[in-house]
Amino acid sequence: MSIAVLIAAVVGGGVLLFLRRLFPQQKAVKLLQYPADTMRGKTVIVTGANSGIGKAVSAELVKLQPRVIMACRDRRSAEEAAQDIKKEAGPEQGQVVIKHLDLASLKSVREFCEEINKEESKIDVLINNAGIYQCPYTKTEDGFEMQLGVNHLGHFLLTHLLLDILKASAPSRIVVVSSKLYKHGQINFDDLNSENNYDKAACYSQSKLANLLFTLELARQLEGSGVTVNALTPGIVRTRLGRHVQIPFLAKPLFHLASFVFFKSPLEGAQTPLYLACSPEVEGVSGKCFANCTEEELMPKATDEQAAKKLWDISRRMVGL
Repeated sequence: MSIAVLIAAVVGGGVLLFLRRLFPQQKAVKLLQYPADTMRGKTVIVTGANSGIGKAVSAELVKLQPRVIMACRDRRSAEEAAQDIKKEAGPEQGQVVIKHLDLASLKSVREFCEEINKEESKIDVLINNAGIYQCPYTKTEDGFEMQLGVNHLGHFLLTHLLLDILKASAPSRIVVVSSKLYKHGQINFDDLNSENNYDKAACYSQSKLANLLFTLELARQLEGSGVTVNALTPGIVRTRLGRHVQIPFLAKPLFHLASFVFFKSPLEGAQTPLYLACSPEVEGVSGKCFANCTEEELMPKATDEQAAKKLWDISRRMVGL
């Protein structure tokens, strides 16, 4: 028995050491506190608000008394999330509204924006949060590679179609959720749709780099408009984003353990988008990227103005603008 225990201890220690190297432990995240009426009278759109970071940031925002529009593909899941959010928020809370939005369909994006522009008098904050991660090769309704289509092009069109109401609501803010995995990405202008070669990890990184270049060019175009746009990298967060990643059966328990030990919770991951949505500290700040509520220095490929303009022009054509 003692030998078995010793072996288990050695193996377990080795596994934990490996996991610590693979997933460096995050620093403790300080949860933000704002006055309960910070966002009263404001309207916020959060894409992908039914789970993960989107649900967590929506829950924190509702406590600050705005009107939160949960823009989600799965209405049933959104309704369940909305119930959770309302229960958590307490008696003094904002309004929660659910609207259907499928970022893999330009038709759905256009219908959503048409409804928003018709029904809402203003939009104070747009949080482009929804995303898909390392899925098998599939195409959107419009024929785009799924990760590029959802993570970049869907949000690209969404933002464009809401710019008029955002400008009319100034000062207003756009928040773009990217990822540190942009560092492994390149914009393949010769094959943006990855039709010649599909590497799911490379395509995800490309889409997250596209988020940063979009933020850079949009900030330039919005100068003087009263609308700011900033990006963020949330770090490794314990969400359903990695549902397409194949993990060997025997390794799943260890990975599950590692996620609780080394990953941020959705609430911790939601702190930076919450900060960018409502903190007075970033009023007037635009074209930047943040991590853990502080400005992050980006690699040169994420601040390449020529690449940003080229991607912008190509994206406009792809979504039919």
